[in-house]
Amino acid sequence: MSGIVIGLFFAFGLLGMPLAFALGLAATGGLYYGDMGLDVMPQRMMHAIDSFPLMAIPLFMLAGELMVAGDIMSRLVTFANSIVGRVHGGLAHVTIITGAILAAVSGAAVASASALGSSLIPVLRKQYDDGYSSAIIASSANLGPIIPPSGAMIVYALMAGSSVSVGGMFMAGVVPGLILMAGFMVLASWIAKRRDYPLTGEPFELRRVLHETRRAFVIFMMPIIVVGGIVGGVFTPTEGAAIATVYSLIIGFFITKKLKISDLPEVFFRAAVTSSMVGALIAFAAASTFIFTIDLLPLTLANWVKSVTTDPNMFLAMMMILLVIVGMFIESISAYIMLVPIFAPIAMAYHIDPLFFGFIFVFNLVIGMMTPPVGVLLFVMSGITGLPIARMIKEVLPFVLLQYGVLVLCILFPALPLWLPRLLGY
Repeated sequence: MSGIVIGLFFAFGLLGMPLAFALGLAATGGLYYGDMGLDVMPQRMMHAIDSFPLMAIPLFMLAGELMVAGDIMSRLVTFANSIVGRVHGGLAHVTIITGAILAAVSGAAVASASALGSSLIPVLRKQYDDGYSSAIIASSANLGPIIPPSGAMIVYALMAGSSVSVGGMFMAGVVPGLILMAGFMVLASWIAKRRDYPLTGEPFELRRVLHETRRAFVIFMMPIIVVGGIVGGVFTPTEGAAIATVYSLIIGFFITKKLKISDLPEVFFRAAVTSSMVGALIAFAAASTFIFTIDLLPLTLANWVKSVTTDPNMFLAMMMILLVIVGMFIESISAYIMLVPIFAPIAMAYHIDPLFFGFIFVFNLVIGMMTPPVGVLLFVMSGITGLPIARMIKEVLPFVLLQYGVLVLCILFPALPLWLPRLLGY
């Protein structure tokens, strides 16, 4: 049955069918072929989405949409601009810092790309070409699933079961996320100098920095409260997401005063559409993974991999190559749902730290959001700028290679992602 499911999924996917429906039809075909009864499918789907931890995903998405509608971008951009000063690639630095702060608010790359693109593309276009501007925003937005809170890490922890915690995954992303942000800024400066882009921004002034920090302080408190509460065990990720939503409403209505009652229907609609896509993927994929479990596919695959190599490092290298390929063709949420239940147990059989494996698994697929031909961030930026994806690839490539470089660094030095979680008892 597993072969039928996999074959139908790729066939429907190649025909251009949305991946959620491709998964659903593939699972239906597998159940029909295996004479298991189609009534199993709605049972597995409901069991998968009837989950309290899963509620954190739509709530974090709603919080992100509320923060965008509440016009936090102006305060974040002004704050970032105050600390950058007049340097080469100054506008790119402002975008990257703003993206890192927004990542700690939204936890999603697509939401960050939409917010950054709509706010900063007009400004960036005055100094840089469209391709470079798009690459900067896509790279900055890609910090979203790495810096906590991260929707991708919540999905991974949900699919991996009890082997990893959401709080541990969150903390694993802090140090690599900061390294990635610094790397983006260094690369942006180098490109700006090489292309002789003009200096932008105002000279650094401590008084101005303190003033803008005070104005943005209430925004900075949100990730501190939410992530700190989750990591400290004060509340669950779902409760933290609900707190983030309420906090976003308070900021929009009473601090920035940009959020209006009339904005809420559109905000709820956007969050509902994005959440329903994730929910449909999880529901349909549950039926497919049930078939894989019945067929003992994880065990069979684990035995095959062990027959190829008994070296954990070799298995890790094979997995990373596989995920690079998968990230180029399959949307990341689909990949988590399909592959985590299969490969997470195999990694444990090789005695690879589940938290370490989970982080590099997520990081690898996050990079896939910027890699053609199915890099979702490229499509988002193409929609905002009107620039063909083919013209973005050359500009995006250095930032993609930098991300893979940081990934390799994390693999060679596991303490980078694991130091902070271990320090906090994960």
